[in-house]
Amino acid sequence: MSLKDAAAEEAYLKTLLDVVNAAYQTKRKQVQSLLEESNTQRVAAALPDGTTVAMVSLVKGSAEAQVVDETAFKAWVMEHYDSEIERRFVAEVRGAFRTKLLAQMTAANSAEWADPETGVIHEVPGVAIRPARARGHSVRMTQTGPSDVMDAWRNGLLAAAALPQLAAGPLEPAAGEWPAAGQGDG
Repeated sequence: MSLKDAAAEEAYLKTLLDVVNAAYQTKRKQVQSLLEESNTQRVAAALPDGTTVAMVSLVKGSAEAQVVDETAFKAWVMEHYDSEIERRFVAEVRGAFRTKLLAQMTAANSAEWADPETGVIHEVPGVAIRPARARGHSVRMTQTGPSDVMDAWRNGLLAAAALPQLAAGPLEPAAGEWPAAGQGDG
């Protein structure tokens, strides 16, 4: 294969990849919205002939304690747990102590920490409970799902359902998205 032929195939594939990726991102947002609106936890994805190819499941988000103000957090540890400060050229909270505190505050879903030795409850400055992973959804293909989808695509069963813009005619790029013919070929 010549360089010119290989470069042309790469350009074709890039165009298709860009269109497929944009359509996928749009559809993923739509599915997420519909799952949340309908309060549905799980739904089967099937081909037009009814063959189940995947299960789409709502995935819960999570929150965890995070240091959001390093200076305030370090000052609090220095005041109350000075032995957990490592002194080099600068003072730092020991990694193991930071990890332990944040894990316990995550478990309690609070920026307060109860000292197990004294029972004193501390409101730890510089720490907040923040989203760690956004709520989303997963798509788990059945064992034969990928080959079933590819067969359906090859047989023309998905042209109207998936990527109708590929079958509908010319694709018009957004203004300035693609260079004019003869530009950018180096």
